[in-house]
Amino acid sequence: MNKRANGALSTGARGQKDASIWRAPELSMRWWPVFLRNLLVWKKLAIPSLVGNIAEPLMWLVAFGYGMGALVGKVSVDGTPVPYILFLASGSICMSAMQAASFEALYSAFSRMHVQKTWDGIMNAPVNLDDIVLAEMLWAAFKALFTVTAILGVMLALGISHSPKLLVAWPVLLGVGITFSCLALIFNALAKGYDFFTYYFTLFLTPMMFLSGIFFPLEQLPQMVRLISSWLPLTNAVELVRPLFMDQWPTHWLRHTLVLVAYTVAGFWVALALTRKRFRG
Repeated sequence: MNKRANGALSTGARGQKDASIWRAPELSMRWWPVFLRNLLVWKKLAIPSLVGNIAEPLMWLVAFGYGMGALVGKVSVDGTPVPYILFLASGSICMSAMQAASFEALYSAFSRMHVQKTWDGIMNAPVNLDDIVLAEMLWAAFKALFTVTAILGVMLALGISHSPKLLVAWPVLLGVGITFSCLALIFNALAKGYDFFTYYFTLFLTPMMFLSGIFFPLEQLPQMVRLISSWLPLTNAVELVRPLFMDQWPTHWLRHTLVLVAYTVAGFWVALALTRKRFRG
């Protein structure tokens, strides 16, 4: 009897180990306690975290929006002249969502996964790895939403835009945070140390900031670069958000949304597979 039981357990363990890392996500509502745990820890550092996340984008906004904006005046967006400060604000808030989600899904998630071994402790409870990765993704998106909400409040106070359509921009920016947290978790699964993240920021995020129409119209770029730019996630995020700041609806909203959804689904699937591989080893 014991031999049969032990044999069954060995077979089950071997089947679990041999299961493909690319299998469908096995998700449940057990991600919520993990998310709540991160929230309770973060509440102790909420104010410093908020200041750190909004200080840099606001400095960009003031320095370039008011400084360079006085020299540039207005720029044309689909034939509509808009103040440069509004042009920059509508792009930089997408950049802020990208950066906030990326930092949380890289440095903070890596600390919990590799340095502090928090994930190992959580998996001693009836919570599987897939739920932990989902919780980390949603937590990073929440941090991004918290950041952009504070920045939106400052922009409203400065009178940059008072469009009622900014209410729609809020959930769009949450989606932007989800997209970039999924992409960042891929590099989190591959990283051996914090220095590895320099490649992601230097080779991917920073070039994308300058190729996504945040600081200047995409019409200024060569045709080939514009074609590449049109498929970048940040470009599609800006194309969704900027018209809302201008009190307009995005013209090709379905295409931009589908591009972001594709990055999100593919990013989460790859991140989950690589994380499974890391913990299997």
